[in-house]
Amino acid sequence: MSELVTITGIAAGGDGVGRLADGRAVFVPRAAPGERVRLKADGLTLHKSFARGELDAVLEPVAARVTPPCPHYAQDRCGGCQLQHLAYDAQLTAKRAIVGDALRRIGKVEVADPEIVEAVEEWRYRTEITLAVKTVGRSLKDSLTVAGGRTVGLHPYDSGTVFALVDCQIADFRLMALWRELRRHLDLLPAKCTQLTLRLDREGRRHVLAESAGEPWLGATELRAALPDGEHVVCWWHPAEGAARVIAGPATGFPPTAFEPVNPEMAMLARRWAVEQLGDVAGRTVWDLYGGIGDTAALLAERGAVVVSVDADEKAIAWARTRGLPGAVRLVAGKAEDLLPSLPRPDAAIVSPPRAGLHWDVTLRFSGEPVDRLVYVSRDAATLARDLSRLSVNYRVAAVRAFDLFPQTAQVETVVALEAA
Repeated sequence: MSELVTITGIAAGGDGVGRLADGRAVFVPRAAPGERVRLKADGLTLHKSFARGELDAVLEPVAARVTPPCPHYAQDRCGGCQLQHLAYDAQLTAKRAIVGDALRRIGKVEVADPEIVEAVEEWRYRTEITLAVKTVGRSLKDSLTVAGGRTVGLHPYDSGTVFALVDCQIADFRLMALWRELRRHLDLLPAKCTQLTLRLDREGRRHVLAESAGEPWLGATELRAALPDGEHVVCWWHPAEGAARVIAGPATGFPPTAFEPVNPEMAMLARRWAVEQLGDVAGRTVWDLYGGIGDTAALLAERGAVVVSVDADEKAIAWARTRGLPGAVRLVAGKAEDLLPSLPRPDAAIVSPPRAGLHWDVTLRFSGEPVDRLVYVSRDAATLARDLSRLSVNYRVAAVRAFDLFPQTAQVETVVALEAA
């Protein structure tokens, strides 16, 4: 027997959430808050305290429901986006609620759902896309010959299979123009290729990063020559165990494996607001932990701060050193938790950790030796809330603002300014 459920909100992963008749929370992909839906009888998976359901029909749709413009969203159940079925205003409301709920429920911070800065562009904003490569069959005569062809694309949200990508509408059109040409030459990818990443750098060059085991990428030069704008394309081979290196094209020094925001314009707005929350930093020592290629460090230095920027990625630090950052900036390669004892005592700090949040040792340092101002730039509301709870011993939340770096998805970036209590 199918279940009828009223959707009351959007969960952190983007699923609609409601309650079954027995009281268990049920998570339903592609449902919208306020809707009355019917779940597929054979699509309900029950767990001890929650359930996952599959949408059968929307019995009472809401005005916020829209027709997703991307064919892959419905036809292939693409897992790259989660909110294309919602109007943009409804997406923003959902993201504010995701952050607010996490801060209150996990972080025990009494705050309202934060203000959110809407995206400059709702579509075509991503400067990077990573595709899965599935090879079907190989010739027994020649292990390098693909007999059954390849499927290169993305994963459906409900399975580990791969569907062939035609166009990703949240990816920069320059990357998708490259992809349209590259699709014609998939036979030139490494024989054991498992992943293909397309990246756009800050000078407009496009990078193709092929990950594989076995021999180096033998067809890279031929592929680059076959592309209409191949002189502006750099081909990288990333062995299964080892560092990525240029196989064809100019060695620009751009580190394609280093972390960089996929929405640079919105990320800069978030960084600027984060730096502003520190107030006057002229002549003061400021830590920039998990600093990447130095964007935040540059903003701090422009304001006269003495900056110590730390990142575990040596290639990111090497790239940052070539930028000619203004003012007094010291760039250090290494894990923040290992380097803290050797760094000069800070007056303030900005931390931008990965989705896993702050290492416990970093949290202990800030709790044991508080700084006047600590700004946390987060890509995951749950780990942000966890860390704020740990830091609440010596800090209070002074300001919170969310930034929509990832339209059409459930991801949201949040910046929290903390003051020493």
